Amino acid sequence: MLNHVVLMKFNPDVTDTEIKQLEAALDDLPNKIVEIHSYEFGRDVIRSERSYDFALIALLANEEALGRYQRHPEHQKVVQRIQKMCASIFAVDFYGVDAASLKKVEKEDPLTAPFE
Repeated sequence: MLNHVVLMKFNPDVTDTEIKQLEAALDDLPNKIVEIHSYEFGRDVIRSERSYDFALIALLANEEALGRYQRHPEHQKVVQRIQKMCASIFAVDFYGVDAASLKKVEKEDPLTAPFE
């Protein structure tokens, strides 16, 4: 699965009402865009210097599904709202690895350990 992660830094004049409206619009996207397998978003709770104000994580099947999601008219409406609200937006898209599926690495002699 492809993880689509977006971080948003709101403009200083963005109101709580505008954020709530954004949350409502985001909450409705999985009902309109079939490519979305999982969708989570929320406001930052730590509020440190390095924190962004808001994040969302969408889980999609692959890059083609991400493209359809990004071009979808309902997604485009939300993107326009986000662009007006944000001073900066960062995104990363990656294929996730289930940490539970990773082998436990044991300390071995690097000269005698087999290569995989």
